[in-house]
Amino acid sequence: MDVTQSSGTAPAGPPGTARKAGDALAAALGARLGEGRVFRPGERPHTEASTLWNGSVTARPDLVVRPRTEAEVASAVLAAREHGVPLSVRGGGHDWAGRALRDGGLTIDLGGLRAVRVEGEEITADGGSLAGDVVAAAAPHRRNVATGTAGVVGMAGLTLGGGYGPLLGTAGLAADNLLGARVVLADGRTVSTDDDPELLWALRGGGGNFGVVTSLRIRSHPDRGLTGGMVLFPWEQARQVLDGWAERAAGAPDGLGLLFELTVVPGVGPCLMAVAVWSGDPRSSDRALEEVTGLGTPLNSTLAPTTLKDLLGQFDQAVPSGMHWTLRTRSVASLTPEITDILTRAAGDRPGPGAGLGLRRFHGAATRVGADDTAFGRRTPHILVEISAGRSPEEDPGPYRAWAEQVREALAPHALPGGYPNFLAPGQDQQIDHAYGSHAGRLLAAKQAYDPDGVFTATPLPDAGTVRP
Repeated sequence: MDVTQSSGTAPAGPPGTARKAGDALAAALGARLGEGRVFRPGERPHTEASTLWNGSVTARPDLVVRPRTEAEVASAVLAAREHGVPLSVRGGGHDWAGRALRDGGLTIDLGGLRAVRVEGEEITADGGSLAGDVVAAAAPHRRNVATGTAGVVGMAGLTLGGGYGPLLGTAGLAADNLLGARVVLADGRTVSTDDDPELLWALRGGGGNFGVVTSLRIRSHPDRGLTGGMVLFPWEQARQVLDGWAERAAGAPDGLGLLFELTVVPGVGPCLMAVAVWSGDPRSSDRALEEVTGLGTPLNSTLAPTTLKDLLGQFDQAVPSGMHWTLRTRSVASLTPEITDILTRAAGDRPGPGAGLGLRRFHGAATRVGADDTAFGRRTPHILVEISAGRSPEEDPGPYRAWAEQVREALAPHALPGGYPNFLAPGQDQQIDHAYGSHAGRLLAAKQAYDPDGVFTATPLPDAGTVRP
């Protein structure tokens, strides 16, 4: 999943002036953009833009604007700053932390900018495009794209934060495939990374902290056919399967993408789900996937020839919009017996069926990108642990939040420094300070160069006082 593409706050006026500033901003935007582009609470476009994948987000903007061009994005950014109204940017609306919205602010909804164009091996996607939009556009050209695991995620937000996905071993992170972008800065200027390689470096893993990305140029890859699906193992075999995979992981081929979920499946109950995808030589798919099914005695397997569109669609159905979520994360070098103990005990103590643990493998092509070629912080092989506490709106959030935090703390002695920025929450300062590795100082310098007033804040950056010059 992604966080928002970018969001932040414009300088605020004195207390009590918010409504007046909002009215003035609405009038200014109406004059600049025309009728039918600025929306208030109660209007359908405002409701749509204020609804995120994570239903627990309660922030509601005073205004929503839906630009149709890059110039209109720039006009909205400038207008918010001129009127001292907090600013946020909504891409795909899959922002778990709620940073796509600001109470009493202006939300720039990029949902009207979703065009995707395929030119040879490159794809140009507007800033509001979803991962599913890009995959669908690439498919008729027999091309695949490095995405995350869900089609409804905004392509920009996913890419800017890194982007672990099923093709990571053969195509790298989504960020590794970002060839260029156009960005509206906080001062209203529109710049291209073709003329600014430092900005491109910062965008490739540094998050939406530098401006509004209005378009991306993305590298695509030949579609040689994919084989994949879900393999369910009984809960009693969870430890056996994870221990078996820990022994084999180092020798597993690049083409094998694997995500483990310690979860609850309707009609099955608690189980270990392995989502396996083969993107290597089609002649080797059976042998590679047998390495997964042979880890235990599967209850069920849907492994079969498939497409990236269908794979993403399965995730979209499995995790529908509207649940209430608390997320935490750790990264570990490997699955040691101690870590497996923590994970299986935590899954057994889950507060409800929507709480689960995901293990994503970082390997192959993503590890061979130069350590300093992008802002992404960790290039050594590792496992990303996603701690997901999902609940219905009626359930008490307290036990879910406590469980997620307890798992995060239990993993701390065994974890690598930092964590995946897209899953880090405000207040997790120690993880944030190490999330970008040796790139923290360079990223903060880029932030000062492109957004000195701190208008845009998406994925968290370290505190300047904790970074050595």
